Amino acid sequence: MTERSERGVIAFLASMSILLAFGIDAALPAFDEIRDEFDLAAGSGEVSLIVTFYFFGMAAGQMFYGPLSDRFGRRPLLLSGIGLYCLGAAGGSLAPTFEVMLAFRFLWGFGAAGPNVLSAAMARDLYSGDQMARVLSVVMAVFLIGPSLAPLAGDGLLVLGGWQVVFLAALVLAMIMSGWAIRFGETLPMERRRSVKPQAILAAVRLVCTNRASAFYIAAMVFSFAAFFIFLGSSQPIIDEIYGRGDWFAVTFGAISAINGVGVALGARLIKSFGAAAVARASFFGLVGAYAVLTVAALAADGVPSFWFWAAAITVTSTLSTIITTTCISLALLPMERIAGTAAAVRGVSTLGFGSILAAVIDRQIDTTVTPMAVGGLVYSVIGTGMLLWARGGSLEPVDPDLRRSPTVNP
Repeated sequence: MTERSERGVIAFLASMSILLAFGIDAALPAFDEIRDEFDLAAGSGEVSLIVTFYFFGMAAGQMFYGPLSDRFGRRPLLLSGIGLYCLGAAGGSLAPTFEVMLAFRFLWGFGAAGPNVLSAAMARDLYSGDQMARVLSVVMAVFLIGPSLAPLAGDGLLVLGGWQVVFLAALVLAMIMSGWAIRFGETLPMERRRSVKPQAILAAVRLVCTNRASAFYIAAMVFSFAAFFIFLGSSQPIIDEIYGRGDWFAVTFGAISAINGVGVALGARLIKSFGAAAVARASFFGLVGAYAVLTVAALAADGVPSFWFWAAAITVTSTLSTIITTTCISLALLPMERIAGTAAAVRGVSTLGFGSILAAVIDRQIDTTVTPMAVGGLVYSVIGTGMLLWARGGSLEPVDPDLRRSPTVNP
């Protein structure tokens, strides 16, 4: 097994996350050009389907990469995902209609599911406990540098050659990442690999879904993701159409992401002092409070609080959502040591699939006010907090996937 420094692992995993995020964040400034290209109605939420279909593709790809990586290793599945990512980016840049673009965006997201699933699984291969949570937190903090720069890069690429150049830039990044993946090597030893027979996969999925800790930490993430995806899918229309500050989008989005990164880095320090479970719990309580304040402010201002207040509130909620993600992923995977790929896939299907659907319900309601975002975020964060509190009663001890029952001793 290749020896790797913790810094090297963090750099590689963060770069994979940046790759999949680039497919979203760099495209956001191109929404206006894409509307014009495909004759979409000005101000309509239809263009946000570019983000939604990417997430749908990521959700659909989870169960392809996860179980197969438990059998064949992480690297070959990672390279396969990057290859599909390249095909989706290239095809999307040449799409003759909006419907064809959405099909390639789905394929693009399907390829991005590889890095998404396997980064968590590889972290679980190499680390455990609060150390894994800290590593994932630092990875996420570094990853957030990408969204802080990607919209700015997208703006620059638009100047060079239009929205197609943005898509082709993602293709170039993916090709670079594939070379790094080959050099990084395999993280799953042969003795921990499992069968891909349907009964073995179903047994592993059943274990993830019936283990109280894993199942409910994943459920908590579904609702925190849903709240975050509302912002991600509607940020450009809100800044442009509701606040009339379209020229500020890239800078605003980048600043929010950069602050998110600082917050998550501080979260890693808190994990070291208080543990992942305590940080996740405090973050969820903070998320509920922040959305409650935003809801009150939106209702008091006829749905349009000041731009700066909205931006500050969204910065807080997105930072807390990101901390929740890093802590809850580690807690959900702790009992699933021997089926980390499958567990990461179930987590991805649930959070990206159901999270995207829940977010789309709210995104469709956002027209002239931010009230739907505030109320939707509040409802989803309250439900997520309930799921998190229920998960605390489950065991975090590693379970044997070949046994029907798992330990019930509380952590």
